[in-house]
Amino acid sequence: MTDNNKMNRLLLTGAAGGLGKVLRERLKPYANVLRLSDIASLAPATGANEETVPCDLSDKAAVHALVEGCDAIVHLGGVSVERPFEEILEANIKGVFHIYEAARRHGVKRVVFASSNHVIGFYKQSEHIDAHAARRPDGYYGLSKSFGEDVAQFYFDRWGIETVSIRIGSSFPEPANRRMMSTWLSYRDLTSLIEKSLFTPDVKHTVVYGMSNNREVWWDNSAAAHLGFVAQDSSEVFRDKVEQQPPVAPTDPNAIYQGGAFTAQGPFGD
Repeated sequence: MTDNNKMNRLLLTGAAGGLGKVLRERLKPYANVLRLSDIASLAPATGANEETVPCDLSDKAAVHALVEGCDAIVHLGGVSVERPFEEILEANIKGVFHIYEAARRHGVKRVVFASSNHVIGFYKQSEHIDAHAARRPDGYYGLSKSFGEDVAQFYFDRWGIETVSIRIGSSFPEPANRRMMSTWLSYRDLTSLIEKSLFTPDVKHTVVYGMSNNREVWWDNSAAAHLGFVAQDSSEVFRDKVEQQPPVAPTDPNAIYQGGAFTAQGPFGD
């Protein structure tokens, strides 16, 4: 981080979620005030450099009030797993529209959008793709993230709001299975990628795959080289531990598709 890589007020949505809790601490150096929001309960602000603002992303007026006064948005908020479409609709589809409408009305010119590998989840693990590959969502959640990327492109083309859409792979303390050996994104690399996404000039709408420097990868980030992101970590240090697990059957979605088990979840309510 350079001395110039700091803004006055940065909004982090989804701050009560798994990654939100991690980034709550890690994003503080990048703003004088970190505004934290979620529909779930948040731990109280710890000082003058934090604000907590509960918000339901499906509530347009509440989102507009949330965004007012912010310089940039890191948008993690929404349902983060495969769920019935009606649940996805409220938080992920209406929510992302409300975020961008609020950004337009309040003059916010930079958004970091937490997209997902599930936007391209129906590609086979034997395929190698870049950001220009046609999207192949693997469920309602993936559809919502695909919609979010379209919203990001539209708001750049129409109103000049720049976005980096990070197709997050699997960001956890360590990979949980063989599939995640390819998709794993360390917290350190995620933080670095968000920093680059916030402060790199002239990103327009950039799509980047969120992955660490893993040995076997399915994604090519050459289209996002202008971000200057260089992953520091690798899933390789966990290989021995992961390979002690029983191998999955060759017919298991976790062994076939880049989206893994998401390709077989739902439909709901049948």
